[in-house]
Amino acid sequence: MSMETLEFIIYPDGRVQEKVTGIVGRSCAEVTAAIEEQLGRVMSVEKTSDYYALEQKLSNPETNPQTAWTDW
Repeated sequence: MSMETLEFIIYPDGRVQEKVTGIVGRSCAEVTAAIEEQLGRVMSVEKTSDYYALEQKLSNPETNPQTAWTDW
């Protein structure tokens, strides 16, 4: 599992560049929504490949009956 980071660059003219790493899928938008609301108007959004990647959820066959093997 990678480390989740939010990086902000604040320019002299007041613009803020935000870079999110380590968050896969659309959850990065949920993580940054409150911060962006406080910062002001979002001028542009550039999504990375992490945004479009599928979140991998590990399942345990013993706890997930849909993937458990059945003895015949």
